[in-house]
This record gives sequence, structure tokens and C-alpha cells, in this order.
Amino acid sequence: MYWMITMAPATRREALGIEIDYSLPSQRVIRLLDRLMEQQGKPERLRSDNGPEFISQALQEWCADQKVILHWIEPGKPTQNAYIERFNGTFRREVLNANVFRSLAQVRRTVDVWLGEYNTERPHQALAFWTPAEYRQVA
Repeated sequence: MYWMITMAPATRREALGIEIDYSLPSQRVIRLLDRLMEQQGKPERLRSDNGPEFISQALQEWCADQKVILHWIEPGKPTQNAYIERFNGTFRREVLNANVFRSLAQVRRTVDVWLGEYNTERPHQALAFWTPAEYRQVA
């Protein structure tokens, strides 16, 4: 089983990061968030499901320290995070279900390639058929 953290601002349809591992404790979430903040700037809010890595005291403290609002969707209400649910379905179909992996390293390499293609080669109707990378440059 793989755990995945996806960071994607819905307004620009860009997938900022995907972490793959057998276990993703809150410290890994925080490390990814720190890296993304250095690259992208601080978000106003984080919306997540109620997984243990997202409801942890460590993540709540990190958000308080960073002055980032942490918003959880209601349990059993994935439609409150519909964009991410749709993205996760696409990712699952195109990457996880479409490949047989022999190692985490192979999964990570495949994900990195797919993520690059998703952000730079795939136009999105919601972005006037621009890729997320193109949209980021003009927005």
C-alpha cells in the first residue's frame, strides 16, 4: 500500500507535490509543506481529509506557527474536496493502476515523470486549455 500526499491549488490545477511511501507521518507532511512554501510561498489555508497525518497536533502547531488556516473536510464528505478527489482518481487510474511497481524508487520515478507531464503538457479546460505551468506564468 502506498500513501500519497497531493498538494494542488484548485485555482491553477497545478500539482505541487506528491509524496509516496508506505507510511507518511505528520512530520513528512510538514517537511513537504516547508519545501513547497520555499518554492511557492505561504498558502492562506490547507484543506485536507481527516487522516491521522492531517489531524496531528504537530501539523496543527505548524499551521499555527505559520499562520495558515487548517481546514478539514467533514468525515465522509469527499465532495467538500472535490478537486483533489478528482485529481486523485486521475492519478490512481493513470499511474497507480496502470503500472506494476517493484520498488518505491520505481514508483517515485514514475510519479515524477507523470507530474512533470501533468503540469507542463496537459492542457486543462478550466484553464482555457492552458497547461498549469502556462497558466501560472500569466496569472
